[in-house]
Amino acid sequence: MTAIGIDARGASHAFDDAKTRYVPPWRNPWRRPYFLSTITWLYVLWSLVPVLISIQFSFNDSRSRSSWVGFTTDWYVGRDGIQEGASVVDNPELLRALGNSLTLAVATTLIAVPIGTALALGLSRWQSRTSNVANGISLFPLVTPELVLGSALFLVITTLYTGFVGLGKEALILGHVTFSISFILVIVRSRLSSIGTEFETAAQDLGATRMQAIRTVLLPMLVPAIFASGMITFAASLDDFVVSNFLYGDATNITVPVLLYSAVKSAPSPALNALATLLLIGTLAALLLTYLVLRLRRRGDGGSALDDLASVEM
Repeated sequence: MTAIGIDARGASHAFDDAKTRYVPPWRNPWRRPYFLSTITWLYVLWSLVPVLISIQFSFNDSRSRSSWVGFTTDWYVGRDGIQEGASVVDNPELLRALGNSLTLAVATTLIAVPIGTALALGLSRWQSRTSNVANGISLFPLVTPELVLGSALFLVITTLYTGFVGLGKEALILGHVTFSISFILVIVRSRLSSIGTEFETAAQDLGATRMQAIRTVLLPMLVPAIFASGMITFAASLDDFVVSNFLYGDATNITVPVLLYSAVKSAPSPALNALATLLLIGTLAALLLTYLVLRLRRRGDGGSALDDLASVEM
């Protein structure tokens, strides 16, 4: 009994010594991941600082894009003392490009989302020897470099579709829908895989037809994935440069990314920073709306809408 008591007291003293003894951070297995956190924050700063600087100079009270003079919103809304056409509101070319980008993004979303959702439903339920081949082909636009995709669409439209589609608004919509369908397909199919086929089977066992099971049971469960894919499609179309640069045709159909690329080298102005800021706000608004809808859908169910948004697979 004495030996046991001595061992117990010795173990207690050893534990107390371990608690009070200093352990270097690099030898403590339970320490916070300071190194990984530092690398992460350095990457975030490296990515965001140029964007924040660009946004800052869109409010600069000077044409300079390197030295800060003061705060103003003149490059957005204009003023009496500023040169006519120097702000976004006063420049028809900038307004036209912004309108073209928004119209193109909305049209692409409205066309691509139903097609991509139907394609995801068909490919997920299609069981045959050729289904794997069809699945691989459907993902080609996702894995094909944008430069290759844009040049291929340009050649097809200018050589084969000359009597049907020309460069301009129609070609832009066709090109954006082409690369957007793969985004929707991957997102909706990942949701279909998590749902499985049990709910459809149960609905059919209760007397529903195949289409009734899809319409009343499956589609309501796919709403978050469909909405998320639509917002991602909107943001991707709004930001696209490579495909749009091949297909826009003339200046009347130019989009904001193409205009920024061409104007920033020839006639740089803080108004271009303002236009880029508006484009960024549109993209962030689409992602924020996705987050709010997912959060509303998760209300009362537990979990995190941010986790749902981060888990969207592309």
